[in-house]
Amino acid sequence: MKHLIVGLGNIGPEYVGTRHNIGFRILDALAKASNISFQDRRYGFVAHMRVKNQELVLLKPSTYMNLSGNAVRYWLNEEKIPLENMLVLVDDLSLPVGTIRIRQGGSDAGHNGLKHIAQVLGTQAYNRLKFGIGNEYPRGGQIDFVLGTFSPEDEKLVDERVPAACEAIKAYALSGIAFAMNHYNGK
Repeated sequence: MKHLIVGLGNIGPEYVGTRHNIGFRILDALAKASNISFQDRRYGFVAHMRVKNQELVLLKPSTYMNLSGNAVRYWLNEEKIPLENMLVLVDDLSLPVGTIRIRQGGSDAGHNGLKHIAQVLGTQAYNRLKFGIGNEYPRGGQIDFVLGTFSPEDEKLVDERVPAACEAIKAYALSGIAFAMNHYNGK
């Protein structure tokens, strides 16, 4: 079976290491651990890997966050992957730093990447892995916060938690969304 694993983020050196790019960071870690590399393809950077009998198509959209749906739609169609076999990796302000929450569907919670995906696909019924980035910002400072980098303490925590997110992706592909939710949510 084939799965599309989409890590949300923004391309360009100015966004490397930002909270908003945690989806890219998780996919980079997964690719590195699997000894594979991304190729610059249409609408994004793509890599293919296997987890036992499952094929994972890893996608880092090159459309910038606010137009992520274009890349998602293209690669779902290109690889002939059904929507229920897609997992979107996204930063989440409502979760403490490093917390993982896997969900089937749900709202976009104001996240522009998720909002555009739902708009383009015509549904919010797709799987997500939310990675907590915290919310320690002053009133009106949300944009600067998500486009900023982690504090040294938070960076250490993120480094410890990204491998767990990679394991959650594998568990999702091998055993399904319910199994991944039961074993990784809140940990």
